[in-house]
Amino acid sequence: MRVTFLEHSGFLVETGFAALLFDWWKGELPALPPGVPLYVFASHVHPDHFDPKIFALNDGNRDVSFLLGKGVSLDPRHLQRWGVSPETVEKARVRQGGQTLSLPQAEIETLSSSDEGVAFLVTLPDGRTVFHAGDLNWWHWEGEDRAWNRNMEVNFKKYTEPLRGRKIDLAMLPLDPRLGEAGFWGPAYFLETADIRHFLPMHQWGDFEFSRKFLEENPAFTERTVPVERAGQVFTF
Repeated sequence: MRVTFLEHSGFLVETGFAALLFDWWKGELPALPPGVPLYVFASHVHPDHFDPKIFALNDGNRDVSFLLGKGVSLDPRHLQRWGVSPETVEKARVRQGGQTLSLPQAEIETLSSSDEGVAFLVTLPDGRTVFHAGDLNWWHWEGEDRAWNRNMEVNFKKYTEPLRGRKIDLAMLPLDPRLGEAGFWGPAYFLETADIRHFLPMHQWGDFEFSRKFLEENPAFTERTVPVERAGQVFTF
């Protein structure tokens, strides 16, 4: 499994069965592998996770499917503004939390998000699993109303419950420095809840040093955490 970090929460995961492109809106996309389907995921409509340029990947050179989180609207006004053809729309599916979809080279499960859209859990034909959390995270903002923060915690834990005990070979999880030490809570909870082999931090807004701070506070996760250091970085698992 070859993984390229694009920017922010964007990753290209090459598996041999299919190429999985998650939340690409920024960063240089490397040459796509030939001969395998391309599954393009957009977890939600926030501009740091979704750009309609993804639809241009349906260029006739490969089999493409678009998996879009709830809130990414495919209404005619948007499609006309984005220049999306009817043929491309036929390859797009908008997903809500709690749904399952079987594609030729992957089984796609969606989880509800504590923010917008969904998270994606992808199971490959050989049983390997890849999880992209989107904005499913334990969002806790200093200065926010206490009831709001408490409600966020409850929803986050409820929406992550389907992962309890699940084996996940690769998980891309938010590690957001804007939250301060509260930014550690979400990924730590994921790593305690699911059986995650490799954790790639995302949503760090370029502050890659935050991964080191996370591991200083949570040394038990050192072996499973693979720090991201720069855009374009390539990992092999």
